[in-house]
Amino acid sequence: MKCRHFGECGSCTLYVIDYETQLKEKHRRVAGLLAPFYEGEIETYSSPDTHYRARAEFRIWHDGERCDYAMGNMSKDGSVTIEECPKVIRPIEERMEPLLEAVNESTVLSRKLFAVEFLAATTGECLITMLYHRQLDEAWQREARALEEQLNASIIGRARKQRLVLSRDFVTEVLEIDSKKYKYRHYEGGFTQPNPFVNRKMIEWAKARAAEAGGGDLLEAYCGLGNFTIPLADRFGKVLATEISKNSIKAAKENCALNGVENIAFVRLSSEEMTSALRKERSFNRLKGIDIDEYDFRCVLVDPPRAGLDEATRELISTFENIIYISCNPETLARDLEYLTQSHEVHRAALFDQFPHTGHIESGVFLRMRNGENE
Repeated sequence: MKCRHFGECGSCTLYVIDYETQLKEKHRRVAGLLAPFYEGEIETYSSPDTHYRARAEFRIWHDGERCDYAMGNMSKDGSVTIEECPKVIRPIEERMEPLLEAVNESTVLSRKLFAVEFLAATTGECLITMLYHRQLDEAWQREARALEEQLNASIIGRARKQRLVLSRDFVTEVLEIDSKKYKYRHYEGGFTQPNPFVNRKMIEWAKARAAEAGGGDLLEAYCGLGNFTIPLADRFGKVLATEISKNSIKAAKENCALNGVENIAFVRLSSEEMTSALRKERSFNRLKGIDIDEYDFRCVLVDPPRAGLDEATRELISTFENIIYISCNPETLARDLEYLTQSHEVHRAALFDQFPHTGHIESGVFLRMRNGENE
């Protein structure tokens, strides 16, 4: 990727070395962290070098009457104005300049605008959230509606204690997983995987591991909007998927209906609450109508935040025959494997480069219980 702001903008920290070298360095780092637990091949899934990111947030820099996009600078002590961002997917890139031109032509749209957030899909849909340090009135709504038509995008206005959705607050992504298309509603403000091209590869990898698990039922923690849950559901009899975010559970249920999947129960539980429920330490009204004893859990999928798994969740999933662990932090993955490999062996490992030109790494491991551990 070529960008005129390399070395100034702090968004892409790896820019001196070419992409293939970046990927090899990430592979070396993951291999080193997994070495105490795994000696096999680490499958590596690359990203497109440009136009790969479906989410983007830009500050708005005011210089007199002019507005420009801005990002934090490389030294993290200020901002730098930018004229391009070649990492965003085409539906965002195509709207960035026309949006900025419209803002600069309108005092209604530009006054006290301090940030713009883009959420897009490979289908071409785009959602734009405009953030203000003032309350938004009817004049703003009129001009923003006209801008929606001009850009063929959905616009949301946000200010303190104010959220104006002019048309809709989501985009619909379509991912082809193993020759089958899945639809996902990605909502403004909700968590979504930022790189749809690598996300598809992650789901296919996890689905292949689910097939190796050999049936039974699936437990999933940190399920989000059903990103993994829905494509993996046809590998299992039943699925119990948990997530702490109420909005994510709402989206997951909608996505389940969109795809006609009927064997998933989505429940709003934190990982700690899920552990307490499965251990029969507590009962939850949110599990009303769900008999956990009816599940034959043979596999668990976890996709925790950067902090990794808490101690109780590590202990719980160590009782499962098969574990699919998706990680956005190889250091905490390695820490958790110190415990999990006391009862399990790592059979497969993968690196998914969701974040080219940065040091961030997404990885996955598939663990199977050692012979005799479940007897």
